[in-house]
Amino acid sequence: MSDGLWWLPSLVVFAAAAVGLGFLVRAALRAGARRERRELDAGRALEVSAKGLIVRADEAVRDARREVAYADAQFGTARSAPLREAVDRAEALLKDAFILQQRLDDAMPDTAAERRAWSTRISDGCRSAISLVEDALAQVAAARGAERAVPSELPVLAAQLDGLGRRCDAVDATIDRLGEKFAPESLAAARSDAARARAAVDAAKGVLDEASDLARSGAAPVADKLARAGALAEEAERFASAAERVEPDLAGVVDEARQAAATLEADLASARGERDALTAGTDAAEPGVAAAAVALGQVAAEASALLAQAQPALDDPALRRDRLRAAQDRLEVARADARRASGRLDGARQALSGALAIAEGQIRVASGLVDRGRGSVGADARTRLAEAERQLVIARQEPDPVAALDAARRAAACAADAEALARYTGA
Repeated sequence: MSDGLWWLPSLVVFAAAAVGLGFLVRAALRAGARRERRELDAGRALEVSAKGLIVRADEAVRDARREVAYADAQFGTARSAPLREAVDRAEALLKDAFILQQRLDDAMPDTAAERRAWSTRISDGCRSAISLVEDALAQVAAARGAERAVPSELPVLAAQLDGLGRRCDAVDATIDRLGEKFAPESLAAARSDAARARAAVDAAKGVLDEASDLARSGAAPVADKLARAGALAEEAERFASAAERVEPDLAGVVDEARQAAATLEADLASARGERDALTAGTDAAEPGVAAAAVALGQVAAEASALLAQAQPALDDPALRRDRLRAAQDRLEVARADARRASGRLDGARQALSGALAIAEGQIRVASGLVDRGRGSVGADARTRLAEAERQLVIARQEPDPVAALDAARRAAACAADAEALARYTGA
């Protein structure tokens, strides 16, 4: 019998395990159900808030839809189009919110996560719908406020335009008066600004007259035309202000031309002194110095002629100032070239004595190696030494310090080559 019931202990073990597993599954299901209930309870407040937002959004859209009809009648369909579009978009958002709310209210069971997501979408959509409607209504309210302000703004803008017209008259008179003294080119920008200011004033007055007629008849909104007239008045103000600066601006340019003439005259005196020093100095015959002196003299003569030039009956101070400054720039360049030419010779003289000493010492060393090496020193070393001695003679006899410096440096280089060759062949 014991052999026939060998499976009984295993059955008992498996049965106990199954019972334990069943208890665990039931406990997990109970815990999940409790957690789901807690999440559903936690989402109740969000669902209640979403329902409240649906009511607010629906009321706002209904009111805005009625407001569209009023705006069409007051401003026309073109002006009320932004409000109509905002209401249409808000209605679409509200429609989606109603569909989601229906899902929350039907008999189909939903998970807590689904209900929370739908409630969030409802809240966001309703807030967006309310915001769209409120912004559009604010624009309509601003337009109505502008229309209510038209009667008080019309006379203010008319007075502003009258004042701008008088300023244009004054500017024209100033430009005509300045035209007796200054060239037309000096007044071209001011005349252009004055003309554009006058044109803007005339255009603004035309728009303002249309606005006044509409305001008296009440046939159409006026605020847009009033805003257009105001923008033209601001444009006229900018151009008139620019034209009014013509006289002080010209006075400033005249002063700049006067200062440029004084500066050029002072630089011209210095340039003449530098030119005389070059032509009378010991280096006057040197080609570079002579060319620099001639160039400086030519530029100085041109600058002197410009200063002596008679002022025309109608002055162009900006042109005169620019010419004086250009002449001063050319004079400064010529003076710099002359200083470089003279400085080049001075620098060469200062370096020549040292270069000669180096070349002489290098030749002595190379010559000593050749003497000691006698027949073992080849022709290459002797040729370099002879060339070094020849270049040294040239350096001593050359009157041009720059050429003499170059010869001394060539002598030192040849002597160094001779020394190296003598050491190599004599080793």
